[in-house]
Amino acid sequence: MKKLYETAMINHGGRTGEVEAPGGKMQMKIEPPSIHAEGTNPEQLFAAGYASCFNGAVQHMLEEHQLESDSEVKARVSLYQTDDGGFQIGVILEVSLPGIEEKQAETIVEEAHDFCPYSKATRGNIDVAVELV
Repeated sequence: MKKLYETAMINHGGRTGEVEAPGGKMQMKIEPPSIHAEGTNPEQLFAAGYASCFNGAVQHMLEEHQLESDSEVKARVSLYQTDDGGFQIGVILEVSLPGIEEKQAETIVEEAHDFCPYSKATRGNIDVAVELV
């Protein structure tokens, strides 16, 4: 495997702290999930990354099929408490492909789910549902 890119983020304080890129290029306040939070939380950061990565995979598949669409992906990340007192996340990816017929859109989404690095990383570890909207 050939490494194409590597990045890093540094957290201080866990869920009530801050995260920053080495060298201070990006800094964010981290707070527990709440509608009143001024900062962000790990679930929002994961949702942003997964939505962006998955939409990139969708756009790649559109190109492969020589199709065009102003695709949009919303990643809904939920935090669950497990029966043993631990925690787990689950994801619903809502994909919009305007101008693409439903059967073709289903193919694009399935192929994107096989191609996306986030989907590969989560497969078999957490529940991920993909929905056409």
